[in-house]
Amino acid sequence: MVSRVIPVDDFDLVIFGGTGDLARRKILPGLFRRFRSGQMPENARIIGAARSDLDDAAYRKDIKAAIVEFTAEEARPAGDLKAFLERLHYVKVDALGTDGWSALKKLVRKDVVQAFYFSVAPSLFGAIAERLHSNKIAGERARIVVEKPFGRDLESAKALNKTLRDHFDESQIYRIDHYLGKETVQNLMAVRFGNMLFEPLWNAQYVDHVQITVAETVGVDGRGAYYDKSGAMRDMVQNHLMQLLCLIAMEPPSRFDPDAVRDEKLKVIRALEPMEREDVVRGQYTGNEDTKSFVEEADNPDSLTESFIALKIAISNWRWAGVPFYLRTGKRMKARQSEISVIFKDAPHSIFGQDVEHHRNILSIRLQPNEGITLGVTIKEPGPGGMRLVDVPLDMTFAEALGPDAEDVPDAYERLIMDVIRGNQTLFMRGDEVEAAWAWTDPIINGWRDRSDRPKPYEIGSTGPEDAAVLLHKAGRRWREIKA
Repeated sequence: MVSRVIPVDDFDLVIFGGTGDLARRKILPGLFRRFRSGQMPENARIIGAARSDLDDAAYRKDIKAAIVEFTAEEARPAGDLKAFLERLHYVKVDALGTDGWSALKKLVRKDVVQAFYFSVAPSLFGAIAERLHSNKIAGERARIVVEKPFGRDLESAKALNKTLRDHFDESQIYRIDHYLGKETVQNLMAVRFGNMLFEPLWNAQYVDHVQITVAETVGVDGRGAYYDKSGAMRDMVQNHLMQLLCLIAMEPPSRFDPDAVRDEKLKVIRALEPMEREDVVRGQYTGNEDTKSFVEEADNPDSLTESFIALKIAISNWRWAGVPFYLRTGKRMKARQSEISVIFKDAPHSIFGQDVEHHRNILSIRLQPNEGITLGVTIKEPGPGGMRLVDVPLDMTFAEALGPDAEDVPDAYERLIMDVIRGNQTLFMRGDEVEAAWAWTDPIINGWRDRSDRPKPYEIGSTGPEDAAVLLHKAGRRWREIKA
């Protein structure tokens, strides 16, 4: 199989925060990969904008070091790296002042696609948007890319949306969630809507429940103060997990079109039932002799912030009535694993006796590590001795299915940035989606804040608090294993 590279229009991409960690670790190494694939037009340029006092040569030297650090040696031939670095420029800009904006205006071309990536703190989004507008830098083909968090509650999300829309049309605003750029997430839509095998079974008649797990082994090192004000609900559920839930649960859109897809996602969010207190489990990791606890990393011994959360969610529509969606995410867990699992119901009648109850069809979508899709099916165990059933996977792991071409699959940031240049908003959150998600999330957060609820402790390297297991056990279910 030969991967097909779709060219894009000529562009100038300005990265505000161009010397920051995200730019150095993800954005620019990703753009280098797109350059090597032949996807970057001959005259396309990348402009770093930040407060550091650098010139083009110094910026190129810094980014060269970043690409060397975050890209394998065999994937960065010297000639390609030199040619890529020649496309980089730098402008010293004061996001809250006037310095640098006239120089940026002179540098950015008007006759190409303009993309402005806000790789900065959300508090600077409004100031940068206003200055791009007032200095007449952004033209009709301009697009702005904003990173999460998109507010910290409904009120702040509405204010942020208004600020951005004061200077840009909604069609120009790209709210990026890198989870939606993962190959497997998009394949989820292909599996659902491109195969007659699955879509007729994708409803309450055949699905017992759905699990979404995003487990991390890292803690909040270096981000303790931020995370103590955020927590797992704001940092992960309101955006990443909510988007995965929408893609699993949404109705088929009329066409694969940005607004058609996002309309259906919005319907899912608006159909979420209010949460009951007993359907939410919050946790906070404790420390050991080798690793600090959450409260130590947050430098707040009285912290009530969750580093883990599990929820049982219900969707009030005909397709999913009575089907629980279980979501969990946490820090310092047993293994790094992101997985969506659709667990189908048992056959209505078993001719094999009770043994069939231990065998269910499970569609597992792995986002990390080893992206891929597996369908568990039940067959007879080979050999004599009667009808013994065994589960086997139908494995669609990309590395095995695509062979060498799997290495050329763009990572999430690469894909999404190229979608910005193309003007394709399908995989980006719309403003009303963000507000609807906060409208559902706020009452949950406010409830445990008003009650001063304390998170349940859990050990580093575990699967979270015991109460999270009980959330499923009381319905006769159990979490899918987090594999170390």
